[in-house]
Amino acid sequence: MSCSLRNLEETASSIFGWKELRPGQLTAMDAVVNGRSALCVMPTGFGKSAIYQVPAMVLPGVVVVVSPLIAQQHDQAEAINESTGTRRAYVMNSDLSDADREEAWAAASDPDESRRAKFLFLAPEQTARDDVAKKLRSLDVSLLVIDEAHCVSAWGHDFRPDYLQLGSLVRSLNCPALALTTTASTPVQQEIAERLRVESPLTLVTGFDRPNLFLQVEQHTDAAWKRKAVVEQVHQLQLPGLIYSATRRAAELLAAELSDAGLRADSYHSGRRKSDREQVHAAFLDGGLDVVVATTAFGMGIDKPNVRFVLHENVADSLDSYYQEIGRAGRDGLDALAWLHYRPEDLSLRRFFAAKSADPAELAQLFAVLRAQDRPVTVKELRDLSGLSQRKLAGLLNLLELAGMIEDGTGGYTAGDHSTKAAVQAAVEQAEHRELIDQSRVEMMRRYAETRTCRRQFLLAFFGDELDGPCGNCDNCAGGVSKDVSSVSGVSGVSHGASGGASGDADSTDAAKYPYALQSRVQHSKWGPGVVMGYEEGTVTVLFESVGYRTLSVELVEEKGLLAEAPA
Repeated sequence: MSCSLRNLEETASSIFGWKELRPGQLTAMDAVVNGRSALCVMPTGFGKSAIYQVPAMVLPGVVVVVSPLIAQQHDQAEAINESTGTRRAYVMNSDLSDADREEAWAAASDPDESRRAKFLFLAPEQTARDDVAKKLRSLDVSLLVIDEAHCVSAWGHDFRPDYLQLGSLVRSLNCPALALTTTASTPVQQEIAERLRVESPLTLVTGFDRPNLFLQVEQHTDAAWKRKAVVEQVHQLQLPGLIYSATRRAAELLAAELSDAGLRADSYHSGRRKSDREQVHAAFLDGGLDVVVATTAFGMGIDKPNVRFVLHENVADSLDSYYQEIGRAGRDGLDALAWLHYRPEDLSLRRFFAAKSADPAELAQLFAVLRAQDRPVTVKELRDLSGLSQRKLAGLLNLLELAGMIEDGTGGYTAGDHSTKAAVQAAVEQAEHRELIDQSRVEMMRRYAETRTCRRQFLLAFFGDELDGPCGNCDNCAGGVSKDVSSVSGVSGVSHGASGGASGDADSTDAAKYPYALQSRVQHSKWGPGVVMGYEEGTVTVLFESVGYRTLSVELVEEKGLLAEAPA
């Protein structure tokens, strides 16, 4: 279908009331309405949902939106229905009754286009079900949207096995796919495209900076005093706000303390009853709560523009998670605060959560089941044959597939020509590899908390983004302790002569400090291939495929010849 940019702009204005679209939004919209898949990496508040909402109204079929954030699904569906003046968006997740889900399926397949659903919101675990995938294939699906797309990548901070089935779904629906995320470094972007099986997608990265957020870290030595500091601080801040805690128990205790201190506060986590979560969600959106304390594992998935602060009562599991969570603040573009209360001892909890293990017996059982079949086996059949839960099965299948022991092809999974012992060993090694990556993310979180350089420069470099000079809007800059690492942004411009040395005195100085361009591929003598992510105070951080993030002394790297530029 051919659609002009003017058509898109008119639709955005007449239906949704958006008088002006950002260039990045229009570029992505133009791609998907004309049949091209796209990957959009955009900061929170940029308007990623508009990229599929506007095309949906000009495309003939149904737009399927896959998102793990149930609360956000309901918010977006309600906003769409309000804008269109009729019910065109349906949510279909496990929280709903069978009758509600059947109503959604019926609306999506209605032969009358004027009544047919234009949007179907599903959770990833639903699309992994064979019966749901079959129903989706029977619909006229014009676009498949994957929100929080970093979850499909083993490099992503919030990897979810249920997302692995989406590649097969993209292929079987034979429609363009739109992957959306706020956090995806270059390796994550590449793996998203590979896992979703989309060829030559438009990749649109608009930058990660949120300049209206003031970044602050406060260090503590005592857990009790840290909690006291959080409670006292919230009373001095402009409301409303969000607080993130590491555990459900911590979230409940802190919410109770804030309530006892006179604030309208409540907790939000996956352990609470559905009705309680819905009540907290609605109250926060409507202004009935001053503060919500959420677990970092579950999050809020909430679209409230005027959140004035996001406090972390404990360190996040990675900078990816941290960036996404602080992105809930200041979505209206006004000044907001992102404050981390940091105690080094708290990292031990994150390291514990990052520990991965794979059950060799379950791996052996699953691989033996697959080998016993002489045909592709669906996920549903594997659940019945193995007796494993859907989530456990998805995780084991992921390990075996990453290890190259099984293949996910048309009709289901097939086992490769390997012994069960070899398959189990390879899958266990994959689990250990994953643990190394996650442990390295915890280490990068520690470095952010303890850095004496500009925090915004450090954070953006983690994502392969650049900032010319200290930001002036973080605690280190405000306190005058930031060391200028702005020359990192000029690394990619260093030119090398035939001998490998830089040309010119200034370039020679830069080449000595920053010998490898940001986002360039390098090869380590022990850890293999990697991508240069950033520099800080005589060190270079590289994301290695084998061990995750590693920070190396530039001087030692050069002296020992530890890194070499990899061919493009």
